Amino acid sequence: MRQMKRKTIYKEWLQIVLGLMVFAFGVHLTIFANIGLAPWDCLGMGIAKHTPMNYGVSMTVVAVLVLLIDLALKERIGFGTIIDALCTGNFIQVFNYLNPFPLNDNMWLGIVFMLVGFVFMAIGMKIYMSAQQCCGPRDAFLVGLGKRMPKIPIGFVEILLWAVVLLAGWLLGGPVGIGTLISTFGAGFVLQLVYNVIKFEPRDMKHRDVIEVVKELRE
Repeated sequence: MRQMKRKTIYKEWLQIVLGLMVFAFGVHLTIFANIGLAPWDCLGMGIAKHTPMNYGVSMTVVAVLVLLIDLALKERIGFGTIIDALCTGNFIQVFNYLNPFPLNDNMWLGIVFMLVGFVFMAIGMKIYMSAQQCCGPRDAFLVGLGKRMPKIPIGFVEILLWAVVLLAGWLLGGPVGIGTLISTFGAGFVLQLVYNVIKFEPRDMKHRDVIEVVKELRE
């Protein structure tokens, strides 16, 4: 029984990695679209411009810093959160490196690439969230901020957070354009549409944090 439980958890970790790879490919498509980036990606590109780090490493550093803030806010941290922080940015960098084509230079085609990227991001999120080992650092950060501003709708808190991140990315020289607006206001719509089609409800997930999973491994 103990061995079966361990195998299940190991399979969940592989599922998280697979889901994050699919999600990262979606983000790569939004970068390849070359019409402006979502706030967090804009920040990552901006940091990469001013440091020896490439985009993947800069996003990993940002994710780890946000993870530390999550811990300070006493949010639940799962293995999914940790794997996300360490792997997603680097997966995106690998896709950016392996893509043999030059960045897109057509705005309308760029919009198509970005929308398709959102679909892959939604599918990837479904795969890794289904492992039920908590979400990424940025989502936990948003939840933590929302708890501390209970009178402000969580959607508005998210817009405020994205605005600050986007401003920082723009000041650092990160790409901003029509794709930034599409990402900010359209990504959630596409994600929800995909979830409706595949009949997935993220709020139904019963996530386990690191302590719970470690206890399961020891049982």
